[in-house]
Amino acid sequence: MYSHTRKVGSLGRYGPRLGRKVREEIKKVEDDALKNRACPTCGSARVKRQFAGSWKCATCSAVFTAGAFTPKTRKSTASADESAKEK
Repeated sequence: MYSHTRKVGSLGRYGPRLGRKVREEIKKVEDDALKNRACPTCGSARVKRQFAGSWKCATCSAVFTAGAFTPKTRKSTASADESAKEK
């Protein structure tokens, strides 16, 4: 059975229903959500997404909330940059 995923990976499930650019954007978001991230508590790179907005560190079992697809939101990174400039 042909799975339609040679070029588009997991987005083959959409078939021809979505355009190429839309599929590329969704692929970026989904791949970014699956990456391991650094834990804000212990610093290890074993933070994984549990569900939308909830992240858990596999090392120290710390659970925290953040963005739906990334553990850092644009607003939180912008405020961190502003606080660094003030010091």
